[in-house]
Amino acid sequence: MLEPIKKNWRILLLVAVVVGASIALFAPQFAPETAPGEDADEAQQGVTNLQYGLDLEGGTRIRAPLEGYTATGVDFDGDDPDTVEEAVAAELDDVPRREVGSSVGEDESAVEVTDESVSEEEFREAMDASGYDYEDVRPGVTRETRDLAESIIQGKINEAGLSGGSVQQVQSVSGEYFMLVEVPGEDRGDVVSLLEDRGSVRIDIAYPSDDGTAVEEGVLTQDDFDDIGTAAQREGSTGGYVPVTVRNSASDGEQSPSESFQEAVVDRGFPSAYESQSDACDYEENPDDVSNPCLLLTVDGEVVNSFGMDPDLADSMESGSWAEQGDFQLTTTDFATAQEIAVDLRAGALPAELDISGEGTSSTISATQGENYKNYSLVTGVLAVFAVAGMVFLRYREPAVALPMIVTALAEVYALLGFAALVSYPLELAVIAGFIAVVGTGVDDLVIIADEVMSEGEVNSRKVFDSRFRRAFWVIGAAAATTIVAMSPLMVLSLGDLSGFAIFTILGVLIGVLITRPAYGDILRRLLTIR
Repeated sequence: MLEPIKKNWRILLLVAVVVGASIALFAPQFAPETAPGEDADEAQQGVTNLQYGLDLEGGTRIRAPLEGYTATGVDFDGDDPDTVEEAVAAELDDVPRREVGSSVGEDESAVEVTDESVSEEEFREAMDASGYDYEDVRPGVTRETRDLAESIIQGKINEAGLSGGSVQQVQSVSGEYFMLVEVPGEDRGDVVSLLEDRGSVRIDIAYPSDDGTAVEEGVLTQDDFDDIGTAAQREGSTGGYVPVTVRNSASDGEQSPSESFQEAVVDRGFPSAYESQSDACDYEENPDDVSNPCLLLTVDGEVVNSFGMDPDLADSMESGSWAEQGDFQLTTTDFATAQEIAVDLRAGALPAELDISGEGTSSTISATQGENYKNYSLVTGVLAVFAVAGMVFLRYREPAVALPMIVTALAEVYALLGFAALVSYPLELAVIAGFIAVVGTGVDDLVIIADEVMSEGEVNSRKVFDSRFRRAFWVIGAAAATTIVAMSPLMVLSLGDLSGFAIFTILGVLIGVLITRPAYGDILRRLLTIR
């Protein structure tokens, strides 16, 4: 029992890989994950678990830089980052402190400004005036900011239920960094709408003062919310709301966000102003001189809604009991706005704005065009297989040699498809090109094996076959190493679709050298050796 397994373990390993690929391709357990708000049937594309990228599914691709300027090689002169940021922000007119950041590390010591109103010259003047030495100022933001933006944009895509959407950083030849966002199946308007808003959400308080309306900003910010519910629409109304829970924990000696908010509400007179349901906020009608304090829902610096307070809620805040639970509702005038706010709160606010309309570029592939690309790719793959099969038969005219060669090459591609389904890697035209390259290089290696084994006439023993096979394997091993070395830079550099081409070409070469080539050798040995 063990002897046949020992002799044919390479063939059995290939069979196991094919079975594993079949499970990954067709088993429901490996179906694409359902994004929030997406129907489970929509996540499954066709009869397989394969996911298709922008080229084959249609959708939108946006390439845009993050707005800002970065001073590199900054000498902090022993000061902590907060001190440096405050000093630079103080030299910039009307720029909030939060728009100035810094990065301290072995790779980079930098200060950045992300306010779109600040020019490069103004930033240079602010750096000079702050007294900190620096090497140069370049467009763009620091690596930490790019990484954070990438994570937040991916969160926005996931929370919005845009299945298959992805984001990555790419670098141009000139060294400038861009965020590359790809969302299959969505038109440009929806994607741009999602990305254009920075997603900064806060609660302000507008209250009457001697000089008219005064505004206390940032009474609650995104970091103060402990739990964000699902956006809902009010019955019998077009308005919506997002249920949230304000965090009631804090470090020693400090108030929790819920306690701070409760105190601010009481100090601004909400309990005395809202004693009945007839009391209302008049900020919308009279923003310059309100008669009652109002809560302002502010998104990206713009007030999207103003509202008063339920009398019971005001009473619980006055008594001090509300802070223990911290339940609250962010109300909006329409349900769509509530959905956008829920996405922004869950994903977070972008640390810098994307320059979509300026240096950014975008392209859209229609669903019909994507379907055509998918069909063309299938036809091209089939033609490539038939062309290779025809040339192999013409060369050897022996089914015992040619048929295993074609079957082994196809098993290699099938294993790659199974890997793509297993890791949910979206298939693009570049990936399909990698598959075709794998077929070509794979058959080349199999031809080398067949030629070497049959070059000196009849194979009359297993020992002779093994000797010839080893010589051939050294050749294809060296060729595989060369291919991997040549493709590695394309895989690790930020070159967009070329990364997918390189990844699957290298993976195909590894599968070939470790699994399919040895299995083909065992098949030939069984078919050609006399003893």
